[in-house]
Amino acid sequence: MEKFFKLKANGTTVKTEVLAGMTTFLTMAYILIVNPLILSDAGMDFGAVFTATALSAGIATLVMALIAKLPFALAPGMGLNAFFAYAVCLGMGYSWQFALTAVFLEGIIFIVLTFLNVREANIDCIPTNIKKAISVGIGLFIAFIGLQNAKMIVNNDATLVGLGSISSPEFTLAIIGLVVTAILLAFKVKGALLIGIIAGTIAGFPLGLTSAPAGSWAPPSLAPIFFKFDFSQVLTLDMFIILFTFLMVDMFDTVGTLIGVSTKAGLLTEDGKIPRVKQALFADAIGTTVGACLGTSTVTTYVESAAGVEEGGKTGLTALVAAILFFAALFLSPLFLMIPSAATAPALILVGLFMITPVKDIELHDMTEALPAFLTMFMMPLTYSISEGIVFGIVSYVILKACTGKAKSVPVLTYIIAAIFILKFFI
Repeated sequence: MEKFFKLKANGTTVKTEVLAGMTTFLTMAYILIVNPLILSDAGMDFGAVFTATALSAGIATLVMALIAKLPFALAPGMGLNAFFAYAVCLGMGYSWQFALTAVFLEGIIFIVLTFLNVREANIDCIPTNIKKAISVGIGLFIAFIGLQNAKMIVNNDATLVGLGSISSPEFTLAIIGLVVTAILLAFKVKGALLIGIIAGTIAGFPLGLTSAPAGSWAPPSLAPIFFKFDFSQVLTLDMFIILFTFLMVDMFDTVGTLIGVSTKAGLLTEDGKIPRVKQALFADAIGTTVGACLGTSTVTTYVESAAGVEEGGKTGLTALVAAILFFAALFLSPLFLMIPSAATAPALILVGLFMITPVKDIELHDMTEALPAFLTMFMMPLTYSISEGIVFGIVSYVILKACTGKAKSVPVLTYIIAAIFILKFFI
């Protein structure tokens, strides 16, 4: 492992990487239950989607571990699965087989674009200031997700969001977990986030949020959804619009996550580039293609990878551990599914805190730099989308530079990306 992952050169150890991989997995294990719940609303078999979710996450993360050698985990993306089920299937009236076909085509296109270095060029054309803002925005976004999982922040018809009930068991459990984890971090205890999640799960028993493992331990069959494609309407306008949406959201969600988490992990090179980014993008593209064949929505790099990075994960060994746990989840699903979302909420909130540290390095004295960075940071949690934050950041950056006599400082590709974003608004 030392020779393959270069642990010493990256300033890490096997123990640190294993703890990081376990932490990453536990913070995103919710997808094993949430993805089947969402896709079953589109008419797909719940058990089969569970198997497809675990397998696609395991395969894609394994590619990330062994080929890109980066500490990132992948799984079917939140938001993209909702678009799949509620927009394409329930909203537009198409079958889930049609939607799976769109995801499969998206994966094939991404493989081609990655091979041609188009996706890598997209990362390189993002201004340094916005790259730092992406890390901060992801931090705010992660913390917001954690607060929601803990029901500390809830829906409010008058103000959109509001404070949840302090007496709710989820709120109580999250506070307990947050205090315990913060104390462990203050004492610099290794594996603090992981210990916090385990402690929260145990504390959930008397609060009625955690129950003993139950149900079958055998993986459900993939047969109802395996290779179920519908190519009969591939050339329709709706397919083009759906495919374009999948492409845009997935591309810039992945780009944003890779940049943000790499920035926090200190993986960026001196010129601001992500090492082995092409291989990382291949893992994403392969995961999406294989996931569609297995029967699930778009697979993407997970922002929760930041939890493992915060535990010290710096190499592909972190991803390898997470991949192994996804495969193990196929046979241990009752054990993993017993973890309440409120138990993982403190880890997400604290990771959000850690992710905002690049804010001190953002240029705020030049308005053409400050406003795009600000929009990037705050539009992510407010729109519940990493890609939308990048859209507002890039478009405002180009407009401000062009209108203040600094047009030549902007790369041509950045103008092209901004034009595509503007087109996306109209489509």
